[in-house]
Amino acid sequence: TMTQVAIQPAVHRRHQPWYKILYIQVLIAIALGVLIGYFYPDLGKELKPLGDGFIALIKMMIAPVIFCTVVHGIASIGDMSKVGRIGGKTLLYFETVSTLALLIGLLVGHFLQPGAGFNIDPSTLDAKSVASYVTRAKEESFVTHLMAIIPTSYFDSLAKGDLLQVLLVAILSGFAISHMGKPGEKIAEGVDLAGKMFFRIIGMIVQLAPIGAFGAMAFTIGSFGLGALVNLGYLIFTFYLASVL
Repeated sequence: TMTQVAIQPAVHRRHQPWYKILYIQVLIAIALGVLIGYFYPDLGKELKPLGDGFIALIKMMIAPVIFCTVVHGIASIGDMSKVGRIGGKTLLYFETVSTLALLIGLLVGHFLQPGAGFNIDPSTLDAKSVASYVTRAKEESFVTHLMAIIPTSYFDSLAKGDLLQVLLVAILSGFAISHMGKPGEKIAEGVDLAGKMFFRIIGMIVQLAPIGAFGAMAFTIGSFGLGALVNLGYLIFTFYLASVL
């Protein structure tokens, strides 16, 4: 029966061997990374690309997922006045809650200072990761900020991964598709399928999490020693405290 067919995958998951469960694999990989970083620190430092590569793979998928989700969401509503009302309420909610979240994060970070114990020399850090933000902070006014939202071309936003530009293109695309009638419905269906494909890719990438965790932990312990585990644990505690607040 259909009920039996539906139950079978759940039963299969319950009997899945413990070593095939992803978070167990991640925990084992973290433990192995700690051992490698402690006993072979030079090797641990060389494993940094494993963690960086995993993060880069995740970041690679953010822009297309957001694009497909927003385009399909707007195109599916149909009534543009409803889109405007929902958009206005969403923007107000987002700004209010994000401001509160930032305030909580600043207060928790200021009083608990979770990164203080690492004693990292700033000169050893890669400044390229924040270079674009520093440049914007120095040069950006309200007008230049608005102008920066406009990409040089439609696909440039997706290529660069600038999320504000991706949102602009996605919103325009969603409105355009919603006014196209039957052809627009076909495009929306195609975008929805593309979104499912991107989520499937993310699912494939997440399976590499143990490798990323192994490389990141081996590098951390190899670079900063076992004491880093205490600082990382304190950081996790701080994160959960801020989340509860």
